[in-house]
Amino acid sequence: MTSKQRAYLKGLAMNVDPILQIGKSSLTPENTKSVAEALNARELIKISVLQNCMDDPKAMAQILAERTGSQVVQVIGKKIVLYKEGKKDKKKIELPK
Repeated sequence: MTSKQRAYLKGLAMNVDPILQIGKSSLTPENTKSVAEALNARELIKISVLQNCMDDPKAMAQILAERTGSQVVQVIGKKIVLYKEGKKDKKKIELPK
């Protein structure tokens, strides 16, 4: 992903509300499955890491990206933004070249 594409996705993510929350149980298989399903449905998602989760959000973002085949767009504080390109017939977001 180029820096121009990443900047475009960051701009889109500003208006997106977090759809998932990760709490003190951290990354469970259920959380990972929920993230994968959300990425297949939406392409761009925002995840909120709750205060009671003691794990590092940046490390969690990398693990989620590896497990779901997605890319980390950004991690700001306790918010994670992930992107996974949709299938050709379901593609919603057109990235700049």
